[in-house]
Amino acid sequence: MGLSEAPGQRDTQALLSTTQTMELRRRDYHVERPLLNQEQLEELGNRGSATGTWQWRNWFRCSRARAYALLLQYLPVLTWLPQYPVREWLLGDLLSGLSVAIMQLPQGLAYALLAGLPPVFGLYSSFYPVFIYFLFGTSRHISVGTFAVMSVMVGSVTESLAPDEDFLQASNSTVDVAARDARRVQLASALSVLVGLFQVGLGLVHFGFVVTYLSEPLVRGYTTAASVQVFISQLKYVFGLHLSSRSGPLSLIYTALEVCWNLPKTVVNTLVTAVVAGLVLVLVKLLNNKLQKHLPVPLPGELLTLIGATGISYGIGLNEVDVVGRIPAGLVPPVAPSPQLFARLVGNAFAIAVVGFAIAISLGKIFALRHGYRVDSNQELVALGLSNFIGGIFQCFPVSCSMSRSLVQESTGGNTQVAGAISSLFILIIILKLGELFQDLPKAVLAAVIIVNLKGMLMQFTDLCSLWKTNRVDLLIWLVTFVATILLNLDLGLAVAIAFSMLLVVVRIQLPHYSVLGQMPDTDVYRDVAEYSEAREVPGVKIFRSSTTMFFANAELYGDALKQRCGVDVDRLISQKKKLLRRQELKLKRLQKGNKLVKKPSDPVTHIRSSSHIKDTSISINVNTGITNIESNDVEGSNVKVSAENELEDIAAGDQEDAKAPAMSSLKALGLPQPDFHSLILDLGTLSFVDTVCLKSLKNIFRDFREIEVEVYMAACHSPVVSQLEAGHFFDASITKQHLFASVHDAVIFALQHPRSGPVSPALVTKL
Repeated sequence: MGLSEAPGQRDTQALLSTTQTMELRRRDYHVERPLLNQEQLEELGNRGSATGTWQWRNWFRCSRARAYALLLQYLPVLTWLPQYPVREWLLGDLLSGLSVAIMQLPQGLAYALLAGLPPVFGLYSSFYPVFIYFLFGTSRHISVGTFAVMSVMVGSVTESLAPDEDFLQASNSTVDVAARDARRVQLASALSVLVGLFQVGLGLVHFGFVVTYLSEPLVRGYTTAASVQVFISQLKYVFGLHLSSRSGPLSLIYTALEVCWNLPKTVVNTLVTAVVAGLVLVLVKLLNNKLQKHLPVPLPGELLTLIGATGISYGIGLNEVDVVGRIPAGLVPPVAPSPQLFARLVGNAFAIAVVGFAIAISLGKIFALRHGYRVDSNQELVALGLSNFIGGIFQCFPVSCSMSRSLVQESTGGNTQVAGAISSLFILIIILKLGELFQDLPKAVLAAVIIVNLKGMLMQFTDLCSLWKTNRVDLLIWLVTFVATILLNLDLGLAVAIAFSMLLVVVRIQLPHYSVLGQMPDTDVYRDVAEYSEAREVPGVKIFRSSTTMFFANAELYGDALKQRCGVDVDRLISQKKKLLRRQELKLKRLQKGNKLVKKPSDPVTHIRSSSHIKDTSISINVNTGITNIESNDVEGSNVKVSAENELEDIAAGDQEDAKAPAMSSLKALGLPQPDFHSLILDLGTLSFVDTVCLKSLKNIFRDFREIEVEVYMAACHSPVVSQLEAGHFFDASITKQHLFASVHDAVIFALQHPRSGPVSPALVTKL
């Protein structure tokens, strides 16, 4: 086999460019090797068992080098900070940190309201977690802190477990805001601690791969639905409405309907403030995009809007407009969370932990690929977990990374998490000294900041068009995730989305693409004959392939598809063969009974006893002294000899019938139709693992096809699969490694050289 230049040969060179054809002519590839089954391949390659690496043994070794390696692994800042190039990177990180801090301030205040908490706790959540991630994180460019999706998930928990109705004062039926906020802060901090514990635990046991079960369509559909929830939750601040707190399934629908019903109660001043602030933010963002090449850093539109709105509100006093209120100066002391709350928060905490990590690691890997470094997913879990755990002790709510701030941190020259540390220090200054200046900031302006920043996530609706053209299964995942999250709220929606995604994976595995392979002209390449019109089946050989591995969920479907694609009703043929053999056996028994002649003695003095074999034949004769009796005895003796000779002939005839029994049990002798192929080859190149059901199914395939006089071979098994076949005792006297070949081509040539139905034309084997 190989590339040759014989005239008239149809090869792949007709599809190649002139340059490639000339190159192939110069090389003149020609490959010759013997056929290799598994035994020969193992002998040629000197295969041995892979040496197991007992990694758990290293976990319990104690040495100075081991301790230092663990310290660098779990505290990455010690790896890169001593080698930090101050002259090259410090200025970029400084400008990037200031730009991110300018964004952190308004977003922290706004997202705290989204979480149902006083605004100052958004500033706390923009300081502690950011500094902790600076020490333990491995991504250089993501900006950790408050994020809209995380905040709305926290808000759904705080509003459901601490609704306004639980804090109504008996005297005037008004809400005790101080008591409500204190309870919600307690819930949010306990939730943050629990989220941190989940993330640290998963990171320590190297469960960072769990995020791979959240596909990109699922994450994008989920974040789009979350952005819709954020948008609707901010409408009450835009219109100045006071709505009842809702949680659980269909709460978003009820909230949207309540907003519509209360539109006549809109506070005009609040609406005008939100619209003006939103327009200013949009104009500044458009200006930044247009002047991006000419500006060293983007214009701080959000900060300028906050300062201007606060000044106007303080100067002229906007009537009937809700403001942020008192922002205490200084940091709060650490508070231990209440363990009694963990049981009520565990489900939501796990969902928030997974979503927060999924968003962070996806952004981190994007920046890592762009700038050529590696992000450790397990260490990222630990870093985010410690940020949330320590932040929860200091009364922060769960955080992740923000896409908009991360893009600003990268585009303004940020090279490391030094930019994050600088932004956290800037937030610390605001908490200690400048926070009081924003007490008169209207909440409508914060709502406008949140809504304008939702642009990126709301633009994900364009995924519907692209997924419709590229992959409609992913489109189905996107739609189910979006609808489930909108209708069932964020926690149940995520659970439904993951379950549906896993169900689709199972369905795809259970319904793979089965194909019968044919040989491409003048090559050793085999492709599906239904897809490639030039692919031709090898006469007398059927090659079957599945697009996925065979295991307990699809083993029965594999066997059914194999029998269907072969064009032979194997089960019916075996059933007919067994019926005919059973009839033949009954007929033979009846003939044997009819041929047994028991001869009764006619003379009282002569007794002959004979058995089924001549050597066991015994003759007894009573001899009289009379001449007449002697003559009679002589005649009797001659009859005995004749009887013995006849018995010998019957025994010989019976032996010949036994020798012909296998020939009489063949399909041709029984008058049954024979398959148009003598060999079946199973292409097992897609087999990735073997379970007990797979082993039994393969054995059944060998047994059934051998019943209809078709020999079965296997090809292209990977080494781990061969080891699992050996461990499962698959190979025995009837199925050996000589039935397993290195490639499909090897199996085809061997099958043609050793057919069960007789010799094959040598010209066909030579052609292959």
